[in-house]
Amino acid sequence: MTAPSLSRRGLDAPASPIRRLTPYADQARARGVTVHHLNIGQPDLATVQPMLAAYQAYDESVVAYSPSEGYLTYRTALAEHYNGLDAARGGGPITPGQILVTVGGSEALLFAIAAACDVGDQILVAEPYYTNYRGFSHILGVDVVPVSTHARESFAVPPERVRAAITPKTRAFIIPSPGNPTGMVLSAGDLAALGEVCVQAGIFFVVDEVYREFVYPDQPVPAGAPVPRAPSVLAVPGLADHAVMIDSVSKRYSACGARVGCLVTRNAALYSACLRFAQARLSPPTVDQYAALAALRTPAADMRAMVDEYRARRDLIVAGLNAIPGVSCPTPTGAFYLITDLPVADAEDFCIFMLRDFDLGGETVMMAPAEGFYATPGLGKNQVRIAYVLGRDKLARCLEILRAGLDAYNRAAR
Repeated sequence: MTAPSLSRRGLDAPASPIRRLTPYADQARARGVTVHHLNIGQPDLATVQPMLAAYQAYDESVVAYSPSEGYLTYRTALAEHYNGLDAARGGGPITPGQILVTVGGSEALLFAIAAACDVGDQILVAEPYYTNYRGFSHILGVDVVPVSTHARESFAVPPERVRAAITPKTRAFIIPSPGNPTGMVLSAGDLAALGEVCVQAGIFFVVDEVYREFVYPDQPVPAGAPVPRAPSVLAVPGLADHAVMIDSVSKRYSACGARVGCLVTRNAALYSACLRFAQARLSPPTVDQYAALAALRTPAADMRAMVDEYRARRDLIVAGLNAIPGVSCPTPTGAFYLITDLPVADAEDFCIFMLRDFDLGGETVMMAPAEGFYATPGLGKNQVRIAYVLGRDKLARCLEILRAGLDAYNRAAR
């Protein structure tokens, strides 16, 4: 008897560089080694209290389907939230009918790419890029075309570089701001300039804004001042037919397991297509929408404390990395990720070494090799992505382990 064969799509599906080394971490734990996870953006901060309280208060006798587009009460509250920030400046207020609730920001991205692209079409991404952009594109038979950015340029995204990468098959430019994995933040001027490129080319401009609250100006914001936010593509005039905003509760409220996100667009045709995709998957999570609605009532002081903690973690780890001989790390201005150069020829081999062959006092560190965050072959070979989502004491210990691990690895290589 002959076993069924997999599709080419299944055989060629890319493994996530964030999770690909998990078997090595499992083996390290089986040996009794404590693994500090800097590879994945799972915050250790408590989920916000209004959200937890909403879960605890849920008392319906049946957990029923929600509407495919999400509950109207939640979408109405989201529209008020976005308009209260700045979205209304971009072409009129956002309405509940322009918001589609999704199963995390991931589904919103999948829907956006599927609505914009046919098989064989292309999306542009600024590399290093969030690796799931490639995973979603692969599922849909869409090609990823990179626009290279560099640490020496603070990972800026020059509009002319984007324009030069556009081909007749390009259907969308997708970028996160604040950025994963670089921590780069687009200014309002950047968004306007990149949006103009997309308008001229007749393509969609998809901005992934799930880290919008996590920005770190050069000077700490005085106590009592509003929490600073990255500019939103929804606030840029002239992009009504082109702009698509992706959002999620995962990181903002430290609720990665809630799986509630949304897609927001003023483009009625794209929204209609995404709604039909949503109808095919039935509905977004019911209970989690009630919790996400409650999360919008999180006190500003609580959000401010979260942002201040991430800033302190960023400052600690950037200073600590740059104090290690041969390590070079630019200072990110948003999110809670960074890309850093290491004094190694092959960062993936080093990351495996840290899990398989090294520990310091029974502890080691897991990082994400950065090569998988690039579409251009050979780039990122000596880099890792680090998520500074652990407490400062643990981050300080991770720096000690990393320094010792680099010494041991490079001695063994001589």
